[in-house]
Amino acid sequence: MKIAPSILSADFANLARDVAVVEKAGVQYLHIDIMDGHFVSNLTFGANVVQALRSHSDLVFDCHMMVDDPGKYVADFAQAGADIMGIHAEATPHLHAVLTLIKNAGMKAEVVINPATPVSAIEEVLPMVDQVLVMTVDPGFGGQSFLPETLHKVEQLAAAKQKNQWHYDIEVDGGLNDQTVRQAVKAGANVIVAGSYIFGAADPAERIAALTKASEE
Repeated sequence: MKIAPSILSADFANLARDVAVVEKAGVQYLHIDIMDGHFVSNLTFGANVVQALRSHSDLVFDCHMMVDDPGKYVADFAQAGADIMGIHAEATPHLHAVLTLIKNAGMKAEVVINPATPVSAIEEVLPMVDQVLVMTVDPGFGGQSFLPETLHKVEQLAAAKQKNQWHYDIEVDGGLNDQTVRQAVKAGANVIVAGSYIFGAADPAERIAALTKASEE
């Protein structure tokens, strides 16, 4: 299992410091939420922030694009140092084309679905993606409560992956802590995004250890 701390809940004035803390704690991924103020009402980071952090970290930069028309951002984020680019199925009518663009730019391609979006909406692109992100909260803000009803989609994706011998990772994002992570991993998730649970703690490393332990139980 991979843990991907979300810097949406980090201290924006000390991002490099907070990234160093979680990297030292042994995580593999850094989850970077990109919001444009249109697809979701919040506004966060751009490619310039990814580029600035890249020189401070060797973590896998997992960029979650909560933006309209995600295709226009591909070249900038590839150049900035993103490793994975996740695009919402709800954000473009040209899902296959944008995922292809991401892969051709040298990044891993991820498809993302909101809580109300069924797996059937993305089944045609599952053979080509490297990762699928199931939102376990409505996107746009950190600190929300986990929606357990989304886990049946994780189960569907895990079953489809095994049946067809596909190779995508299954990521979950929203309301993950040392309790809900057990449900997510049991359903088939192997990448866990956690924001406020990690960065809202006095000791983020302790919380990372608790997530790891809970996922293994």
